[in-house]
Amino acid sequence: MLNWFSRNEVERDIISPNSRVRCHFSLKNGQLLYSVYKNDKLIIRPSRLGFLICGEEPLVNNLKLVREQKKKHSEVIELPWGEDRYINNNYNESTFYLAEKKNDKRIMTLRFRIFDNGVAFRYEIPPQPKFSQITIKEELTEFNLDLNTIAWKIPAYQPDRYEYNYEKTNVFNLNHSVHTPLTLKTPNGFYLSIHEAALYNYGSMTIKLNSRQALTTDITPLSDGTKAHVSLPFNTPWRLVMLADSAIELTTNRIMYALNDPPSSDFSWVKTLKFIGIWWAMYVGEWTWAPGERHGATTEHAREYIDAAVRLGIQGLLIEGWNEGWEGDWLENGVNNKFTVATPDFNLEEVASYARSQNIELVGHHETVGFIDNYEKQLEAAYNYYAANGIQYIKTGYAGSMMTINGRREFHHSQLGVNHYQKTVELASRKKIMLDIHEPIKGTGIERTFPNLLSREGARGQEYEGGALSPSHACYLPYTRLLSGGMDYTSGILDLANSVKRMSTTLARQLAYFVTIYSGMQMAADRPFIYEERFPSEFEFIRAVPTNFDRTLPLAGEIGEYYVVARKDHDSADWYIGGVTDETPRRVHIPLDFLDSGAYEATIFADSDDAHYRDNQFGIVKQNKHVGRTDSLDLYMAPGGGFAIQLRHI
Repeated sequence: MLNWFSRNEVERDIISPNSRVRCHFSLKNGQLLYSVYKNDKLIIRPSRLGFLICGEEPLVNNLKLVREQKKKHSEVIELPWGEDRYINNNYNESTFYLAEKKNDKRIMTLRFRIFDNGVAFRYEIPPQPKFSQITIKEELTEFNLDLNTIAWKIPAYQPDRYEYNYEKTNVFNLNHSVHTPLTLKTPNGFYLSIHEAALYNYGSMTIKLNSRQALTTDITPLSDGTKAHVSLPFNTPWRLVMLADSAIELTTNRIMYALNDPPSSDFSWVKTLKFIGIWWAMYVGEWTWAPGERHGATTEHAREYIDAAVRLGIQGLLIEGWNEGWEGDWLENGVNNKFTVATPDFNLEEVASYARSQNIELVGHHETVGFIDNYEKQLEAAYNYYAANGIQYIKTGYAGSMMTINGRREFHHSQLGVNHYQKTVELASRKKIMLDIHEPIKGTGIERTFPNLLSREGARGQEYEGGALSPSHACYLPYTRLLSGGMDYTSGILDLANSVKRMSTTLARQLAYFVTIYSGMQMAADRPFIYEERFPSEFEFIRAVPTNFDRTLPLAGEIGEYYVVARKDHDSADWYIGGVTDETPRRVHIPLDFLDSGAYEATIFADSDDAHYRDNQFGIVKQNKHVGRTDSLDLYMAPGGGFAIQLRHI
């Protein structure tokens, strides 16, 4: 429906399809405001909208509404891979076309979409009467919450990017910028997470308190201090507020994907992958990334690992340290990395040929250390080099504290960084290559548009084990980082008591990670002999658990305390259940009424009664039993422990 008019004072309610969520939009005294309610209870108080534009008057005041458009939308989206095969995309939309009453009479559109479980809006800026390019100085979007709201946060603008431990605090303490997804609990008991969707050609949104004591956007700046240089027309990313009545319900929110466009080309060639790697042996000091007597990425070692992958029944092998550039202090010397030149003891063509003969997918590796100018000069040739050798998977890395280009130091999450990551994704899609990006830009659902982006890191993973991870860390992730998509956590380290990298987990918990932390490229990260010689029974679960699911059903949990989830295989009637807990031992009761009819063979790996992440890491009990949908399971999780279950339909 179109309404044509010119109004200076406007009040509108936009209601979700189930009528439980309401967004109130107002235009008063030329200023834009919105607020959000659920069940008629206020969640987001009246919050400002607008921009500061370099060289221009603020695009925030003296506005009038010239046109309004409403529509309803309902569809079911099928995703080619992920945690859920089908997601609902049902919303009511209101679009407000605005213009200044004076000055340059600039124009802007605000588009709101109200879902049953969230609110999303974005700014759309068409070409202006007097200019076609703008430089954004600040985005003024607010999320005005009760200051006593609880927040779970990691800091922004830090050397290790997103790789920090989550902390619980109150909104009144958020005086410094924090990353999104920012998960919160209001005093009236609602859970929400502030995030963004469809991030392109713009700085990543961080959040902090402003002088009005409201949470506001703090767009990651460029080195010149501005937020973005854009040509018009331009749409900002969607500003997304996910809503839930409980912490566990929040983990089912898939609005982010619905706000992204479907793919515009054929991605039927994309396949998820489970792989091992010439990687962990370097972390525990057996081998090195750099060439020398203990070099890991040699032709000989690669052939040995390919043979091991065949024996283990794993589809892929990651090889790190194969190219020139790892000598000396590689974090400082990344500008010298060569992505088409192998070390003398590694023959990529021979290794790739042998892998093909054994039906093993190689995962190539590009560690840029953030030297973007060096990488982009070689990008096309490097991707062609892999493609010519039949390598369809690449793990990329950006381990530097900043990105370096043409002598400038830029944040990974600035407009420049966002555009670089996007360049790699789009080039990879043209070369039919799938990516696992470490030190990435956060996920904003673009995997729907570019399904070849199979995984990211973007939080502390298991390389931080050995003292920098507590058992609670993996209990925060499902409610925070994992709201932005899958994560390569490098699960399956079973050599728990290694003196170099002692793990803060039990054995059963390592198996649980393959269920609780989803990734489209899932690494079984330990060395092959650990699986074959010491834990062949546990490895049977690692081999069996899928990398693509039909349905995900979170069962129980609280933020930072514990998480239990069930997932149904994309290609069978089998289910998998995983659970993890913090330092507190727990017993959980799991009704199996979500199963299909018929019998299932349950294979259960659970902590023993005396298991403990410090004192008895290897205490594990394996049990096999037949169950059906009328049965239930009672399971124990030791301190720092967990459990993993395969339910095979028979």
